[in-house]
Amino acid sequence: MNLSRTSRLSTSRRTVAAVALALTGLVSATAPTASAAPAAALAAPDIPLANVKAHLTQFQSIATANGGNRAHGRPGYKASVDYVKAKLDAAGFTTSVTTFTSGGATGYNLIADWPGGDPNQILMAGAHLDSVSSGPGINDNGSGSAAVLETALAVSRAQLKPTKHLRFGWWGAEELGLVGSKAYVNSLPATERSKFSGYLNFDMIGSPNPGYFVYDDDPAIEKTFKDYYAGIGVPTEIETEGDGRSDHASFKNVGIPVGGLFTGASRTKSSAQAQKWGGTAGTAFDRCYHSSCDTTANINDTALDRNSDAIAHAVWTLGSGPVVPPGDAYENTADVAVPDNGAAVTSTVTVAGRTGNAPAALKVGVDIKHTWRGDLVVDLVAPDGTAYRLKNSSSSDSADNVIATYTVDASAEAANGAWKLRVQDIAAQDTGYVDSWKLTF
Repeated sequence: MNLSRTSRLSTSRRTVAAVALALTGLVSATAPTASAAPAAALAAPDIPLANVKAHLTQFQSIATANGGNRAHGRPGYKASVDYVKAKLDAAGFTTSVTTFTSGGATGYNLIADWPGGDPNQILMAGAHLDSVSSGPGINDNGSGSAAVLETALAVSRAQLKPTKHLRFGWWGAEELGLVGSKAYVNSLPATERSKFSGYLNFDMIGSPNPGYFVYDDDPAIEKTFKDYYAGIGVPTEIETEGDGRSDHASFKNVGIPVGGLFTGASRTKSSAQAQKWGGTAGTAFDRCYHSSCDTTANINDTALDRNSDAIAHAVWTLGSGPVVPPGDAYENTADVAVPDNGAAVTSTVTVAGRTGNAPAALKVGVDIKHTWRGDLVVDLVAPDGTAYRLKNSSSSDSADNVIATYTVDASAEAANGAWKLRVQDIAAQDTGYVDSWKLTF
């Protein structure tokens, strides 16, 4: 996991942030169409811990034979890609290796597609495969890579026929700033990005003093993981230590719904967390984070086993769930300037011809171009004047732009009328404009 931080600059920052909704893909302006009733989702298999650990043993052996690491640009990384690819090829996946350049060295992403499923509804699970140069990276992130690999192999063993198209990915150069996953997402045309119903990220899921953290990004994905852990009697917390600092950020930043799991890095486990999860209070979740001691001895088997099973549960549940047709969309594409540190501005969408109230899961798609998104406060204002907060300001949110799909429980509001997107810049130095926004019922 890459936990580097950037300072605020007055020049444009090049990371786009987003919050995305729903495993039904990005919103569409087309009206809903009839679809056949979906089959019930199948129960996921237990993922054998021994199989996952066998992959970790191979990653350790690869690192040992290649200078002690599996870092970008080093032979241990390419050997790791070759190992994972061979397993997937033998299991019947369609694999591809794409390249990028970082730091003067060639990097590699590995993509694996399982045959079948709706090609317009892609569910993807992924993990970064590279380590830092100072160690073999068995927890960070052999753990996530091995669990995603074994889940993919379980799909093959079950000959799963999911409703959605399943795709798996292993990313290079995450430790250098999410380079591989950014290269992959940037290579996708907008029409391809719109086909993703979700991206699931797994970075450090076997920490030796583990916590059980769930990303609080897409609500449906978050609920899937929380429900799994509630079912086995393990409490969870929202992941904050590395929020936005792993490969899910590359997908989230272009509006793809994301979620994932994490067991902690260099932060210290509190007494309350130790009481809840066991382990040692006052000690880091992973004392070997980014160190040479991140070896096969640096893994908590229980955490790795639980998280591997949770990955399979999410892939089976979300991949075999219903494909929901898009709803009716109402959009305003007129630009509205947002004054720097000024008064709020609004853009209006008028909804007419509907009956009853708005839905409990009203989708609000927002595209705001701005050079420091942390300055912005964004609200949806209903026809009766009720405001629904979509985004708060944040002095630490240094990315550009707000390109996101939010969900609002608007069931208390009449559907018809003038809905407004209200945007205010509350700090100096940066400017922008509302490019477009839409409501999808």
